[in-house]
Amino acid sequence: MITVTNNLEKRELSNRIDHLRENLITVGTQKGLNHPETIQKSQELDTLILKYQFLMIRKDK
Repeated sequence: MITVTNNLEKRELSNRIDHLRENLITVGTQKGLNHPETIQKSQELDTLILKYQFLMIRKDK
């Protein structure tokens, strides 16, 4: 059961990461890399990536 939950959680996080990455590129291109919205989205993406990495590490143990 834990494996199924982890797989679903990883898949959901992966989808959210992909979507946010695309959104970050769009915002960064339109508003510039130093715009507060771009920075906010970049920080959100960092958080999601860290969560995903944590799940991957936890899976290996």
